[in-house]
Amino acid sequence: MLSTAKRVGSRIIGYPEQTATTITTDTYLKGLVKDPKHEVVNYFTSLFPILGWITRYNWGWLTGDLIAGLTVGIVVVPQGMSYAQIATLPPQYGLYSSFVGVVVYCFFATSKDVSIGPVAVMSLTVAQIISAVDAAYPGKWDGPLIATTLAFVCGFIVLGIGLLRLGWLVEFIPTPAVSGYMTGSAINIVAGQVPGLMGITGFNTRAATYQVIINTLKGLPGTTLDAAWGLSGLVALYAIRITCDQLSKRYPRRSRLFFFISVTRNAVVVIVLTIAAWLYCRDHKSASGKYPIKILLTVPAGFQDVGAPVINSELVNALAPHIPIATIILLLEHIAIARSFGRVNGYKINPNQELIAIGVTNTVGTLFHAYPATGSFSRSALKSKSGVRTPLGGLVTAMVVIVALYGLTPAFYWIPNAGLSAVIIHAVADLVASPAQAYSYWRVSPLEFIIWLAAVLVTIFSSIENGIYTSIAASFALLLVRIAHPRGYFVGKVTLTRNSTESREVFVPLRKDGVTNQYIKVEPPTPGVIIYRFEESYLYPNCSLINSAIVDYVKENMRRGIDFGAIHLADRPWNDPGPTRGNSEAAEAANIEKPVLHAIVLDFSGVSHIDTTAVQALVDTRNEVQKWANHPVEFHFATILSPWIRRALVAAGFGIGTPAVTLPNEIAPVVPYRGGRREKWWDDTASSNLEDIEAHSESLPPTSEAVPIVPIETPFFHFDLTSAVRAAEAGLEKSAERADTPPMKFI
Repeated sequence: MLSTAKRVGSRIIGYPEQTATTITTDTYLKGLVKDPKHEVVNYFTSLFPILGWITRYNWGWLTGDLIAGLTVGIVVVPQGMSYAQIATLPPQYGLYSSFVGVVVYCFFATSKDVSIGPVAVMSLTVAQIISAVDAAYPGKWDGPLIATTLAFVCGFIVLGIGLLRLGWLVEFIPTPAVSGYMTGSAINIVAGQVPGLMGITGFNTRAATYQVIINTLKGLPGTTLDAAWGLSGLVALYAIRITCDQLSKRYPRRSRLFFFISVTRNAVVVIVLTIAAWLYCRDHKSASGKYPIKILLTVPAGFQDVGAPVINSELVNALAPHIPIATIILLLEHIAIARSFGRVNGYKINPNQELIAIGVTNTVGTLFHAYPATGSFSRSALKSKSGVRTPLGGLVTAMVVIVALYGLTPAFYWIPNAGLSAVIIHAVADLVASPAQAYSYWRVSPLEFIIWLAAVLVTIFSSIENGIYTSIAASFALLLVRIAHPRGYFVGKVTLTRNSTESREVFVPLRKDGVTNQYIKVEPPTPGVIIYRFEESYLYPNCSLINSAIVDYVKENMRRGIDFGAIHLADRPWNDPGPTRGNSEAAEAANIEKPVLHAIVLDFSGVSHIDTTAVQALVDTRNEVQKWANHPVEFHFATILSPWIRRALVAAGFGIGTPAVTLPNEIAPVVPYRGGRREKWWDDTASSNLEDIEAHSESLPPTSEAVPIVPIETPFFHFDLTSAVRAAEAGLEKSAERADTPPMKFI
């Protein structure tokens, strides 16, 4: 009863009675998870990378972490307050984000160099989101609440992506796209800070970059006393850096001393400007209580209202349109920075774990009312150059921030806003891609350079959000075009000789490809054999193009097996009527001069995946070329990379010696085709007499230790292209010895 049910079920689904052994889903799943318990334990222990190195912590590491942590702490305090200004938040929120970022990250980090905290691009995005929400719901929520809620939602999303191990999604956005929007954003931020540097007011500094630049130039006559602090601070910052760099080159032995002097320039300049502002402003306060320049005024000491965040569902709905862009910035900027420093310092990061670190940082940060934080390029570079040894250096930085929050806030009162604008411009200007970097994109890939340029221009003339979406959309479009329009070549042979004794055959494109030497003479394959090399996975977007390329080549270069002169016009197909009456003899003479198609060799060394639509396209190719040749054609496959590709090809009747006249026209019909007449290119009376060129006698398993590389049950699957071509040529010689087949007719 059970065997009958199996037989009926197999007949219903079309399960073949005899087929080659292929990979099964059961085998695949067992190989995927060999020890589930061990995998679960590894998953949870991988969430805390600190467990892998904290037990080996030593005094040597501590020295490096102390120096790097203190160095970054000196920089992060003025930068954090400056970036909070960009985000239109009180300065203390920058310190909150700085503290949480460096503390939480050290427990989840796979990079020792990255420093998490407020960054310029994210801060500008937060400012734009606050402005948009406030415009839609005037006065309903204050800026800090909007920023904190945004941090919680985005952090939760990124945490989920990391926990689900979906970090590979970030790979779809290439480096030029990230560099393009970061360059455009840096130009946007610098342009927006120049008015603050000069004390110019009266227009929106968060409008499109070109508008800000135009309005700034118009407002130059309205420059105020703030410019004395802003310009002098900016000049001092660059002067210290340039001087220290030059002295380091001149006195290499003292380069580390000059490096640390250069590192302190932010703090030194801010302190000097603050003292100058205090000395000047304390005696020039107006009757209304205003000072002649803009200063920070009161900065609350310590953490204010630490506790569980208040998440308003209506506010979350209002933030919904802006969450994607904020999440993308958190992902891209951090992963790009972490990878960059891992590459420079010789270690590999785990993108999924880095996303978990970012997610936890931002969700936990809401307890301290922090706004969104991610990896900072400038502070990470500083941390790396300072000789950090482990992620624990972040705790030292956190101590510096705590000291600033609880002990230095009275001094923050006198910090001039123009001085903070100078700090921002000085830090952000380094994010602009250099001409050499832009030119390298052009040298490597002109199309990706266009994507980079488009991201920069859209960011400048529109917004950061549109710039990011443009770069992502253009990158996806380029990826799809590359998949849908793959390169493929018909190849020939070149014989390489060495010392006149050793020689071997290699296969190169028949036409000039710009890679091989143009003066090399490429010999075409043996007449009757076609060799085609794939250079992309064979998938549904590109299979029709490859099908057309092979079929068109066959029709152009191989003999047609049917003499249309002997076929009545009424019996000819409507879409292929053949030559006209007056031209039939000349066409037949030209056709006779072409070789008879015997075999097509497909080089699958560049094919890592194949799908159902592509297999159907390959079946269509087989049907079309056999109809053209009017006899069975061998299909040889070289270098099949995956057992799933082999399984798919076997399912379509390739490689196993199935008689060509019994193979189906469709392996994957969209809808079942019932009834009707199947178009045939063979004669029923003669088909029984045809010798199948793919039929091979069953081989017994090898009895010695020598076994074939490719299973003998698939004689048309070959280990390499050389063996595939030799097999096709051997079949051609056998075919030449074979008697002519009976005449056939076309119906």
